[in-house]
Amino acid sequence: MEWKSDWGLRGRMVLTMFLLFALYIVFIAVLSQYMGLFGVVVVMGLFSLGQFFFSDRLALYSMGAKEVEESEYPQLHATVGRLSQQADLPKPTVAVADTRVPNAFATGRSPSKSTVCVTQGLLQTLDEEELEGVLAHELAHVKNRDVMVMTIASFLSTIAFMIVRWGWLFGGGRNRQGGGGMIVAVLVSLVVWIVSFVLIRTLSRYREYSADRGGAAITGNPSALASALLTISGRMDRVPKEDLREQSEMNAFFVIPIQSDFVGRIFSTHPPTEKRVERLREMAGEMER
Repeated sequence: MEWKSDWGLRGRMVLTMFLLFALYIVFIAVLSQYMGLFGVVVVMGLFSLGQFFFSDRLALYSMGAKEVEESEYPQLHATVGRLSQQADLPKPTVAVADTRVPNAFATGRSPSKSTVCVTQGLLQTLDEEELEGVLAHELAHVKNRDVMVMTIASFLSTIAFMIVRWGWLFGGGRNRQGGGGMIVAVLVSLVVWIVSFVLIRTLSRYREYSADRGGAAITGNPSALASALLTISGRMDRVPKEDLREQSEMNAFFVIPIQSDFVGRIFSTHPPTEKRVERLREMAGEMER
């Protein structure tokens, strides 16, 4: 299946990125006014460098995942290697997380520095074709450089949240002007964090659709990924709740998010599984014509 661009989807992603960019320009201008340009540059520079170079390790650590050798998981390595060739990508590092939650994610700042991680629960849940569909979806994220895009999109939002949470510690300076300036910075940061929270989740949902389309292009079998999504979604109900709670912070990385309530579904980083399956089945129908 040819790797084709979905221009409607791409246009929506560009619009969302533009809105985020405009929001962050205003945010930086306000912080520079009330906190000093040098301090803003230093803080944001150090934070962005740390996030850019170490986000992959932090993601694997938070999941309790470890890199595995080909001798440990020969079939998994063989599948990742073959799909990487089909996607015209260097073979990523392969990792496995020891958890019963059936899921997978990709991380890394570039295709040459990427890692694809699957859980033990996923390996025990999916058949061979379904596993290929999920791995191809993750490789599509790598090919689209989604981890880097989402890292860049979210790091200023994270700084805004940190200012909202801890800025009050610096709001009681010796002069009222300094304290008032920090209060303004905290209020603006709150607005930036709320708006960027919504925009980033919108962007994430668009990129999940794009990765579904890319994964189907890699395997030439959209139905396999559709089946895997339904299987994983159905299996989630049987996973112990404590396991789900432990892994819920990694939702943005997973092929299917862990959602526990109505609010979680509204602000999900992923589109509804039903809509993703519907689109994949439409793609499968187009291929059969």
